[in-house]
Amino acid sequence: MNVKEYKVVVLGSGGVGKSALTVKFVTGQFVEKYDPTIEDFYRKEIDVDNNPSILEILDTAGTEQFASMRDLYIKNGQGFLLIYSLLNRQTFTDLKPMRDQILRVKNTESVPLILVGNKSDMFDEREVSANEAKLLAEEWGCPHFETSAKNNNNVDEVFAEIVRRMKTTQKGSSSKGGCCVVL
Repeated sequence: MNVKEYKVVVLGSGGVGKSALTVKFVTGQFVEKYDPTIEDFYRKEIDVDNNPSILEILDTAGTEQFASMRDLYIKNGQGFLLIYSLLNRQTFTDLKPMRDQILRVKNTESVPLILVGNKSDMFDEREVSANEAKLLAEEWGCPHFETSAKNNNNVDEVFAEIVRRMKTTQKGSSSKGGCCVVL
């Protein structure tokens, strides 16, 4: 049985919980405090719908000083988790230019991505409603999940769903031929 590998890029503003979500998924541990990420790379084998897959996860910097590296991350990525904090409206607004950048770099109208609202455990401090996130996800044609790395809410589900999306995209592109033989 051949195991497919998928490259997932985790994007979002600083402090939204990209690393907390990624580390929770990869190790099962919730990390409360850590230094801001420049770039971390993880590999994890998971089973999605009875198909073993290896995820290569790139956890990126949220700070603007590293935004210039984003084109390279996007170019190499196959699927994207666009993460915002439910507690911070600006982080939600920041995702539109990131999505535009993904589409521009990938030179396509559609790419496997998921809109992820993190920190759902802190419901009382919420600034972004589930309804407006749902509307944005519909506009973008992608799923929306609310997650909590702390409570392990929807963490595995988000990564499983991005694998499903990448798998569907790969099937679509491989069935169009894409191969030629010159004799």
